[in-house]
Amino acid sequence: MDLREKARVAADTIAGRLAAPRDIRGLHHRQGWWPQSLAHGAVGVALLHIERARTEQGPWQRAHDWLACAAAEPAVGGADSHLHYGAPALAFALHAAADRPGRYVRALNTLDRCVTAAIRDRLVGAHTRMDRGEMPALAEFDAIRGLSGMGALLLHRDVHTDVLRQILTYLVRLTEPVKHDGEFLPGWWSHLAPSGATSPDYLEGHANNGVAHGIGGPLAVLSLAACRGVTVEGHLDAMTRILAWLDHWQQEGPAGPWWPYWITREQLRSGTPGSGPSRPSWCYGTAGLARAQQLAALALNNPARQRISEGALLRAMTNPGQLGATVDLSLCHGFAGLAHITQLVAADATTPGLTECLPRLLAPITDIAPGTLADSLIDPPEGGDIGLLEGAAGTALALHSFHTGAPSASGWDTCFLTN
Repeated sequence: MDLREKARVAADTIAGRLAAPRDIRGLHHRQGWWPQSLAHGAVGVALLHIERARTEQGPWQRAHDWLACAAAEPAVGGADSHLHYGAPALAFALHAAADRPGRYVRALNTLDRCVTAAIRDRLVGAHTRMDRGEMPALAEFDAIRGLSGMGALLLHRDVHTDVLRQILTYLVRLTEPVKHDGEFLPGWWSHLAPSGATSPDYLEGHANNGVAHGIGGPLAVLSLAACRGVTVEGHLDAMTRILAWLDHWQQEGPAGPWWPYWITREQLRSGTPGSGPSRPSWCYGTAGLARAQQLAALALNNPARQRISEGALLRAMTNPGQLGATVDLSLCHGFAGLAHITQLVAADATTPGLTECLPRLLAPITDIAPGTLADSLIDPPEGGDIGLLEGAAGTALALHSFHTGAPSASGWDTCFLTN
């Protein structure tokens, strides 16, 4: 059995185990039972079945059953909602499922009004915070809970360009340097720890470089929007400021270029980051930042930067030390994410060799017997995770994408700001 067929069988087996909510509702979930969660709940599983149905690899009924589960209660909106939870997550999945004009239009219109109101409230709060000269929380701008994630949703929906432009204008302002206690800091410098909470270890805050929770997310949103011809005043300058920051902190080693997960005030003053490289994942690390910078290079028509970003990923994906730091199978920080990002980068690359990395990246997943793999993801003794970000649905989607060898039919990976 060749690798693509092994990937298909594994994806089929996981999807079969996740066929209906009633089959797994009673299992122990590490994250709890969150129907409206794209990251960990029913919305993410619906996305798996939507992509499979749109590529004729599975029945639509499974997608409908999971969407019905997710929408059984009123959609959560307002401050508690974000791309991965509540009304925005439901809107993301319903748009992915709209395989013909008019499908779900009434529900999407209702969700859009809720999402637009939440975005505008957050934008008002963010600009007010900037006007006061205060530092942002990561959740204000990041790709999971913040306005970068909302930008991903609007890129996915492609019907509310005016609101998207308001997010882009905010992100441009976020990149402008600010002065604090006599020192100039990047505008995304947060007073919080990387956890998003206050910590005695981060009394002076930090600048987060990750795609999930740091400036990599805004860079990806700005780049994807520019690639689609949607720009605002200062747009390219903002991208250039982020890239200059990443260039400044880029480190070289035997494993190739790498970027620290974050920079503390002490490191900013000394010019010396912590040791590394660390795990090369989507959320933090070389894989996510390499794709974000490749997208920026494509938007800016910068072949030299494109070669650097692709080369960084290639060296990371062939370095035993970096791959050895990856210890799970998820999209967020595991082998599924590394394989999917490498596949996407390879499709746009001028650098050879990336496609040849895929068998090694997928082996930790496809070398497990399909039934055992499904059990280990969905119902292990310590509790499973069925969702997209760290669980079974995300791993199955990466396997499915490798098997088809084609771009996502539903746009599911837009929520990771990788496509």
